[in-house]
Amino acid sequence: MRIVRRSSFIVLVVLLFAGSFAVLADQGRAGRGGAPARKRLLAWADTRNGQAQHESVGHALALIEQLGYQSGLWDTFIRTDSNIISKTPKKTDGSAASGGPNLNNVDGIFFMGHREVPIDAAQKEDLLSFVRDGKGFVAAHIALTAFDSWPEFLDLIGARFDGHPITGAGTVINERPDFPATKHFASSFPFSDEFYQPKEHSREKIDVMLRLDLSQVPANQSLHLSGDYPLAWAKTYGKGRVFYGSFAHSSETWDNKDIQQMYFEAIKWSLGLSEAELKPHPMTPAR
Repeated sequence: MRIVRRSSFIVLVVLLFAGSFAVLADQGRAGRGGAPARKRLLAWADTRNGQAQHESVGHALALIEQLGYQSGLWDTFIRTDSNIISKTPKKTDGSAASGGPNLNNVDGIFFMGHREVPIDAAQKEDLLSFVRDGKGFVAAHIALTAFDSWPEFLDLIGARFDGHPITGAGTVINERPDFPATKHFASSFPFSDEFYQPKEHSREKIDVMLRLDLSQVPANQSLHLSGDYPLAWAKTYGKGRVFYGSFAHSSETWDNKDIQQMYFEAIKWSLGLSEAELKPHPMTPAR
């Protein structure tokens, strides 16, 4: 009789704990006090065709996951398999995949693909419509090198990669001190990085947040920009919100709190968790 009662008691305790964990899990998804559920972010990196396998990529993806987890604002799904970039994802053998993140059940993408990322025409259209219909797209550093042969990706991200003629110490000018992702930066500040040079961009289509100060940079045959060297910008693509930042090449740069804050606020903005007006403008003078 005692054995039966003891067993019943143990079962009751287990059920109570299971119920408690279920409630905590629901609170984690829905937020405290009835707050909206956390957003879902796909952190996507495919470096198979990269000339240089940037060591910082894994650290960057882990940091983005950490920022979402610690803030409670988004859940991150880290993927390096580009098959997931689809509204009907497939396995490598072409058969349908089941479960997991895809373009039907995430709210935004953090992208660090390198050079010609291997996705097919249907996936490309799915990606464009994903952003065009109102989802977020934040890209960092090597993402500017991606899809060079795909014209529509230029319309999405806002520029093309044109080398990195300036590497090392530099001065960055803050053109949008009122934007969430850049308001924590000083009007100008020293920074050391591999500064990606953009091309085929238009200030009428992108809102430049940060640019490299070229006033003290000596002539360089690889430097094709005349005074105006954008490093970070925001834009819209259809109803979607897009942000690109050249930062950061090295793993150590991702440990910089200001860079973390920039990408954190950029992701929040892209997911519709903060609001800010875009203001495409001519190059502003250094203050």
